Amino acid sequence: MSYEHELTVLNPATEEVVATVPAATAADVDAAVARASKAQARWAAVAPADRARLLRRFADVVDRHVEELARLEVREAGHLLGNARWEAGNVRDLLAYAAGGVERLNGRQIPVPGGLDITLLEPLGVVGVIAPWNFPMPIAAWGAAPALAAGNAVVLKPAETTPLTALRLAELALEAGLPEGLFQVLPGHGPVAGTALVEHPEVAKIVFTGSTRTGRDVMERCARQVKPVTLELGGKSPNIVFADADLKTAVDPFSFLDNSGQDCCARTRILVQESVYDEVRELLADAVASVVVGDPADEKTQMGPLISRQQLDRVRRLVPADAPGLRGIAPDGPGFWFAPTVLTGEAPDSEAAREEIFGPVAVLLPFTDEQDAIRLANDTPYGLSGSLWTRDIGRALRLSRAVKAGNLSVNSHSSVRYWTPFGGYKQSGLGRELGPDALTAFTETKNVFISTEGPAQ
Repeated sequence: MSYEHELTVLNPATEEVVATVPAATAADVDAAVARASKAQARWAAVAPADRARLLRRFADVVDRHVEELARLEVREAGHLLGNARWEAGNVRDLLAYAAGGVERLNGRQIPVPGGLDITLLEPLGVVGVIAPWNFPMPIAAWGAAPALAAGNAVVLKPAETTPLTALRLAELALEAGLPEGLFQVLPGHGPVAGTALVEHPEVAKIVFTGSTRTGRDVMERCARQVKPVTLELGGKSPNIVFADADLKTAVDPFSFLDNSGQDCCARTRILVQESVYDEVRELLADAVASVVVGDPADEKTQMGPLISRQQLDRVRRLVPADAPGLRGIAPDGPGFWFAPTVLTGEAPDSEAAREEIFGPVAVLLPFTDEQDAIRLANDTPYGLSGSLWTRDIGRALRLSRAVKAGNLSVNSHSSVRYWTPFGGYKQSGLGRELGPDALTAFTETKNVFISTEGPAQ
């Protein structure tokens, strides 16, 4: 397969061309890594207080451009304007949070006989971040902000369909005073620029967010160099609703319709106790039918388009038009539209019930008791997130222990906070991002023993 040296960015709501940008080659990656390596050596030598000050300044510059970044995200990714504002604000907040860790990146003193033993946390060097198209700004910052704070340089490859906000963030980094070459953005095709970044011997770590299939390939390529990797991959998260729950809150359709369902944490398996199954079904039917799907720049819109024709075709393949279910309404004409859907006729072991669809689609499944709920919740290759709804705190604690997922919410659908760890079990990924330990994931621990005994006579 051949690749053009240019990327065309389409507006998912109109299919109009937003921009064209050069596509990086392997030679471009090599040159970028060389620049990054030189910049990193200088950056690591900057006093921690000054490094933190520059990152806070970067956060301030992003804050002044939140509206610009948000509207750019609406055009290239089809995100709702309100959501895009939150995403730009999340970049700002994460930079400020990471800056607070620069001066607290402490080693330890370990008691040993005959001397003093200390550990040092040293930067890795150049970090490659490969960001996805579903949340281009925040997830790019999940890797870049703590990596920079820990003293590394970052080369970021955004997704082919959403390079514009990443390129703008790189410009804002320079405006804030970050050194040239320290934070570079290289748009390009995954098999070309992405592979070159992953396989580059001077790239010390890869942070990848995307499909499980591609994540396996990234991990295999990193393994050949014994290169550390963080993977945030697919999800098929359960929403477990017991009969004693607040049903109207628990079955919120935006738990799986946010970002048009293009969210690894989307609660796309709605597991409902049998005694309230019919009631939940009626609530979902009304809710899905009332969702306003349309222009993402309109403040009244509740759900926008899918990212691309390719993604729309995938969702249509997995969700045939004649599949039994509850459906809303989507626009006709240009744009990558798919109506909000809840499938009601799927078996628990069907492809739609176990595999990630990555569209505005959920599957409604009944369960009998706690053990049945746990069995269904864990009956998937993934384990990223999920919700538990019950007024019984003992039950909530039992299920929190039993459900195999990295991020669970009790009586809530919230999964992501930049100050708490995020990551998955099983085929949902490897490692953790965000939270108080984010910076240490971008360091090596060096142990130093200093003898206090005199030299041998």
